Amino acid sequence: MLRVEHVTHSFKNGSESTPVLHDINFAVKQGEMVALLGSSGSGKSTLLNLMAGLMKPTEGHIYIADQDIVKMSENKISEFRRKSIGFIFQAYELITSLTVRENVELPLVFQSVSPSIRKQKAISLLESVGLPDKGDLFPSQLSGGQQQRVSIARSLITEPSVIFADEPTGNLDSTTEQEIIGILLQLNKTMNTTFIIVTHEIEVAEQMQRIVSLRNGYLITEKGVSTESEPEGGDKH
Repeated sequence: MLRVEHVTHSFKNGSESTPVLHDINFAVKQGEMVALLGSSGSGKSTLLNLMAGLMKPTEGHIYIADQDIVKMSENKISEFRRKSIGFIFQAYELITSLTVRENVELPLVFQSVSPSIRKQKAISLLESVGLPDKGDLFPSQLSGGQQQRVSIARSLITEPSVIFADEPTGNLDSTTEQEIIGILLQLNKTMNTTFIIVTHEIEVAEQMQRIVSLRNGYLITEKGVSTESEPEGGDKH
């Protein structure tokens, strides 16, 4: 479903170049739940942005559903994201002036799907995340955990190839965190949806099927087995 091949990335500031990722390689199968684990500064957010097509790597290739997104034009990658990639954000990113159901429907508005079909799919997804009676409320009337459930439903409505969740439990207390992780695990099981969960919490990562760990821009472990070691005195950016 997703392949990252020899991805290296540096940020440029004038004539200076700061390495952030170093020759990253891994693959994710259809229906897998993979944690991308790392502390602040490890490069996981940069890798997320690259995999989501929000940036292009300095070197390497990224394939989603056998399509090399690195080679796509800006217009092509924007269209591809709308149809094939779902996002779950730490801060929910809901539109406060829209109802819960309208927030879930929104990605289909950009695809010109008919209102009746949008509504039907949104109602079904709200039921699947445990909010069958919240569709006509506004985000401000919901708790943080409920807002994240809305965000999850929205990410699923286009039936994407892969969903990227960026610290999806970062704003939640431990009890609500477990509720959200439980929902993601259940959706993965029932819908065979591919999830990549970006997190700095080992407790969250350990509940996924597989962990890809980053440190200082190097992939240090995958499937619990050490890969090539980070060079001694490796770059700390």
